[in-house]
Amino acid sequence: QVHLVESGGGSVQSGGSLRLSCAASAYTSCVGWFRQAPGKEREGVASIDPNGRTSYADSVKGRFTISRDSAKNTLDLQMNSLKPEDSAMYYCAADSFWRRIDRWPRNVGYWGQGTQVTVSS
Repeated sequence: QVHLVESGGGSVQSGGSLRLSCAASAYTSCVGWFRQAPGKEREGVASIDPNGRTSYADSVKGRFTISRDSAKNTLDLQMNSLKPEDSAMYYCAADSFWRRIDRWPRNVGYWGQGTQVTVSS
């Protein structure tokens, strides 16, 4: 069992930046971020493996950057040029195998409790 705890959410105006962090209780090969807005399905945002291989949702490419410190079991998501449509609950996730973010099943892996991001126009 791996426990994940997110932090860093908050409210920001459109065009602003936020940095999310996730602390894991143990090492896992693949870690990533998902988000879910009210009334919408949970969607993948980005994932990263121990070698730095990354994948991003098209909607965040060029604006978000995922990074990890495998020695500390931490994961970050730098979010720039935020838009109102980025508003959602953001979840940290982990799995034992590499998961491209668009191929990561929603019922697979370990999940945190989420941190809220609100972007106002």
